[in-house]
Amino acid sequence: MNYAVIGTGALGGYYGGKLANSGRDVHFLYHSEYEHVRRHGLKVKSCNGDFYLPKVNVYSSTQEMPKCDVVLVTLKTTQNHLLADMLVPVLKHDSLVILIQNGIDYEEMLVDELAKKGISATVGGGLAFICASRTGAGEVTHYDYGKLTLGMMANHSSRHFDAVANDFVEAGVEIVKADSLLTARWKKLVWNVPFNPLSVTEHCDTGELLDTQAKRDYVRAIMLEVINAGNREGAGIDESFADEMIESTLVMKPYLPSMRLDYDAGRKMELDAILRNPIARAKRNGAEMPLTSKLLDKISQMQ
Repeated sequence: MNYAVIGTGALGGYYGGKLANSGRDVHFLYHSEYEHVRRHGLKVKSCNGDFYLPKVNVYSSTQEMPKCDVVLVTLKTTQNHLLADMLVPVLKHDSLVILIQNGIDYEEMLVDELAKKGISATVGGGLAFICASRTGAGEVTHYDYGKLTLGMMANHSSRHFDAVANDFVEAGVEIVKADSLLTARWKKLVWNVPFNPLSVTEHCDTGELLDTQAKRDYVRAIMLEVINAGNREGAGIDESFADEMIESTLVMKPYLPSMRLDYDAGRKMELDAILRNPIARAKRNGAEMPLTSKLLDKISQMQ
């Protein structure tokens, strides 16, 4: 199989880089770093071992890319209004598109947008539990974790799915196959909903957000709102999952989540993906998320 990575930031650089480093045929779409990576390659500094790819297949437009069996989308969701048009040139008739993105709703949106173009797409999702960021031109630093959960949309299947999982495992990435992509998306939101916006509104890293019992209790209360909202849709998440997420964050190396990095860089934050969409889905199912809604109100004033 060959792979396309659409939107090569920290996630695309790390996961696509791991695949390329293991010998897979990977094609990377870059924007501002295109010329640097074309000339100097891709460097990944990782807690699990650094590696350097001196020559990578790099492009500045999907029009220049080959059609690929598997398309890994690692764009920020704030750019998803461009995604369908970007994908058309790289899709084969049976390509598998995997959205390794934050939030919820986007697989369904993509299927609808491609259908308007007469394309019937097979779509899955990827949930990255990883601490990583871009730390220079053509450079990604991986600080901790790295597990990737993969799942297919309901009623979607692909002959490529198991092979993708195997390729990642052989590349050194821990893979979990989700029985339910819906459940996996809500589980990721259990962490993202509190930590991403709070890192902005409180001007601190993940460690500082949990350095007192009162702060841990507040984070847990937000997490329980997310769990309740997800369970209204059949996610089936036990409340103990909130405690697991807090404990795993307490032992990880403190870092700044993606929303904080976007805020500091003056980029648009993923407020729809991480906050507005879950609140709207909860409301449709008769659930309220008052703490999350107040957090959205506060951070919206900072956008």
